[in-house]
Amino acid sequence: MAFGKTAVIGVGLIGGSFGLALKASGLCGRVIGAGRSAANLELAVARGAIDAFETGAAAAVRDADLVLVASPVAQFERIFLEIGPALKSDALVMDAGSTKRNVVAAARKGLGDRIARFVPAHPIAGAENSGAGAASAALFRDRRLVLTPLNENSKEDVETISGLWTALGARVSHMTPEEHDAVFAAVSHLPHLLAYALVGDIAARADAAQLFGYAAGGFRDFTRIASSHPEMWRDICIANGDRLLRELSSYEKKLREVGDMLQRKDAAALEKLFTDARAARERWLNGEYR
Repeated sequence: MAFGKTAVIGVGLIGGSFGLALKASGLCGRVIGAGRSAANLELAVARGAIDAFETGAAAAVRDADLVLVASPVAQFERIFLEIGPALKSDALVMDAGSTKRNVVAAARKGLGDRIARFVPAHPIAGAENSGAGAASAALFRDRRLVLTPLNENSKEDVETISGLWTALGARVSHMTPEEHDAVFAAVSHLPHLLAYALVGDIAARADAAQLFGYAAGGFRDFTRIASSHPEMWRDICIANGDRLLRELSSYEKKLREVGDMLQRKDAAALEKLFTDARAARERWLNGEYR
């Protein structure tokens, strides 16, 4: 498993880290990038994430053996339409999008009869920092990588993509696009929405300066992910809005239950909630759900 030329469309945290990890693994020859910011692409070259870059995605993928699309998901349809005619017949294509139903639909529209060589992927390795400056060759080590293979994919192509991510240190699992979007609405998209909403609420208050001035570790920990890339998360929330609304409704119901506990001054119920939640989080941190 080796690729002579790899193209990375969107050389941010994920795309840049993929380039660094791929080059460190020795599994590729050259890595060519493409994106909207020349300054970010120049930084990616300086950091060794890519060897060179092109001004357009079509130019970047020409003669590429492997293509990773790691841009914000709202751009995927345009990118697939652009790169489809430029792809080699045997080029393998994958993505790093945090939603899957819309990405698969965009790929079917943009790639046409080349859809069989597109294997949807999602590395669960995000961070609050973005851009090529935040990229790390170690980003994917011992992190989950979800593949949502299509019926058109060959077993060999899926195994190749799975083996590639495994070689970069990821733990690969499979889901359907529908299952993927439901799961990540609960454990990724909703937490980001809540963090942004809390910071936005505090910032809009007349006494925001005082509130932020006294905010400490708890606020910092809870809102860390509100430093994530706004455009990326805007696109994710819109793309997975139906599943996210279900999770938001469930969370609102739980908050109303907590509000009732406070109204009743039900210390025992609050303590049970806190105890059970802490125990569940400890089980998760201790790897019981790997």
